[in-house]
Amino acid sequence: MSGILLSDGAARRQTWKNAREGFRNAWGDEFGAWPQSGGDYWPGHHIFDLWHGGHPTSRGNVLPVPPEVHKVINEAYPACYGGGAQWRSVGPDRPYVDSP
Repeated sequence: MSGILLSDGAARRQTWKNAREGFRNAWGDEFGAWPQSGGDYWPGHHIFDLWHGGHPTSRGNVLPVPPEVHKVINEAYPACYGGGAQWRSVGPDRPYVDSP
């Protein structure tokens, strides 16, 4: 995390916490109600993470994900910065398209 102060990440996290309810409401106006499971809101996952400079309230940076999926993403995410071969290789041309 060179070049990024941990306090910057903490400040971004606090900005997200302060804005979370309003963000969910604004998101809901466009896409429908923010998803819930068992009466609890799904976490908002920051695609460009807060510790590396991601904007805490950018509409294009936060997606709702089920809690169990968010846990898996957060556990795997540090590997992106670990330099492993799987993160340095080119992926498929269209990774989000189902194969026929």
